[in-house]
Amino acid sequence: MTSPTTNPSPDADRAAYVPSGTQHVLTHGDQIAVVAAVGASLRVYRDGDRDVVLPFEEHQIAPAYSGAVLAPWPNRLGNGSYAFAGERYEVPLNEQDRQTALHGLLPYTAFEPLADAPREAGALTLSATVVPTPGYPWPVRVDITYALSDEGLEVTTVATNLGDRTAPFGLGFHPWLSPGDAQVDECTLQLGAQRHVTVDARLLPTGDEALTGPFDLREPTVLKGIALDDAWLAPTRDEAGRTWARLGAPDGRTVAMWADEAFDAWQVCTGNGIPGIMRRGVAVEPMTCIADAFRTGDLLVELAPGASHESHWGLRLE
Repeated sequence: MTSPTTNPSPDADRAAYVPSGTQHVLTHGDQIAVVAAVGASLRVYRDGDRDVVLPFEEHQIAPAYSGAVLAPWPNRLGNGSYAFAGERYEVPLNEQDRQTALHGLLPYTAFEPLADAPREAGALTLSATVVPTPGYPWPVRVDITYALSDEGLEVTTVATNLGDRTAPFGLGFHPWLSPGDAQVDECTLQLGAQRHVTVDARLLPTGDEALTGPFDLREPTVLKGIALDDAWLAPTRDEAGRTWARLGAPDGRTVAMWADEAFDAWQVCTGNGIPGIMRRGVAVEPMTCIADAFRTGDLLVELAPGASHESHWGLRLE
């Protein structure tokens, strides 16, 4: 006679479950990164005893999209309604006060390790597929590789359209850069971009303008008294095609962030009044397009059936 199967108790299940999902730890030298399965979120990135991104606890729901992938669109989609290829679609609103759909469909999706990807101490590939819905009926698989090296952290994303129709697509990431032991007001921010995006009361784009005042961040600018939740276009690039942002702190360390030519925009948010953040860090977000791209078509990626879109960005402590 066989013994009956013992089911885990509900208490054991609750003790094992964390809202950020399975934790994946990467190491390289003095660097450590923890990638949470939910949202493929960069929950921790530290170099020695210095945080590079603002960490959050594994038992927390990621505050203000901390470290999450933003796909299949970043930022806001006005009214959650758009037209593509002659058809109209509606997705749920999740920012009720502004009547927008914010940051796509994957920030609260649990990613799984890609079965055929090699696993190393300093590298990991996670994957999730957007489940087709009436509001976004395209199955787009998003594979994200986090890799540590002597050059810091590099994030590679490959988005592939598994369907039989061309899909609209946009991508962004949402790390909150850490000021270390300092306050944001004591830090400087430098951003390599030449145009500032103008917005309406709902933070939806109305156009773009030349850089003036607090929006001119081409040189390191002290953030005291500056509140931002803004986007920039026309990124400046180095000889390798990378555009850079740098958060400088009074301890003499700088969090340097780069994005390759797949990213045509930056978003910066200083976290004013945002629960869980409250100006403790600065969100610097590389994006392939700005807000409302599904409605305007500006910088929108159109993924043909079977086609892939690849992008790279990275972080390091200088």
